[in-house]
Amino acid sequence: MTDKELRWEIESTKELLKTPVFDVLEQHETAPNGMQGDYIAMDAPDWVQVIAEVDGQFILVRQWRHASQSMSTEFPGGVVDRGEDAATAARRELSEETGFKAGRLTHLGSVSPNPALFKNQYHVYLAEELEPTGKQDLDDDELLTYELMPAEQVIAEYGRGEFAHALMGTAIALYLQYKNKA
Repeated sequence: MTDKELRWEIESTKELLKTPVFDVLEQHETAPNGMQGDYIAMDAPDWVQVIAEVDGQFILVRQWRHASQSMSTEFPGGVVDRGEDAATAARRELSEETGFKAGRLTHLGSVSPNPALFKNQYHVYLAEELEPTGKQDLDDDELLTYELMPAEQVIAEYGRGEFAHALMGTAIALYLQYKNKA
C-alpha cells in the first residue's frame, strides 16, 4: 500500500475533557477504503528536555512524580508555553529548575512522544558552557532539587530505580547519536 492508501482523514473532533495539562479529544476518522472509527487523541503543548553537561557530568533534577507515586531523577524540562519556541523554553526550564544558564544550546532532535495518543512534539537540547546563577525560579507547585552526576553513570543506570522516565531514554539516545557524530 502507498502512504495515500494508509492515510485516515479527520471528519470531526469532539472535546471530551479539558485539563490544565492536556485536552482529550475524540476524532471521527475515515480511511481511504471507507472504513470509519472514533479515536482518542490528547492535545498537549510541546515538551522540552535539556541535557545540561558540564565537565563530563549531567545536571539532573529529582522530584516526586504524582502518577507513578515515586521519586524521579531526570533531565530538567517542561512545557513549551503558548507563543514560545522550543529553544526558548529549553533555556527557561534549565534556568528555572537548576539556576544554570546555557552559553551554547544545541537541538538534538524532536520526536512524537506517543503518536498513537498524543498530538504534541518532544524536543531535546544539549546545554553546554553553563553558568551557575545560584538561583532557581520554580513554579508555585514545583518541589525539586538538582544534582550533578557523571554522564556515564546516568547512562549506565538508565531504566533502573529513579531513572525510569521514558522520555529521558529518548534524550540519552539522541545525545549518544550526537556524540558519535562529533
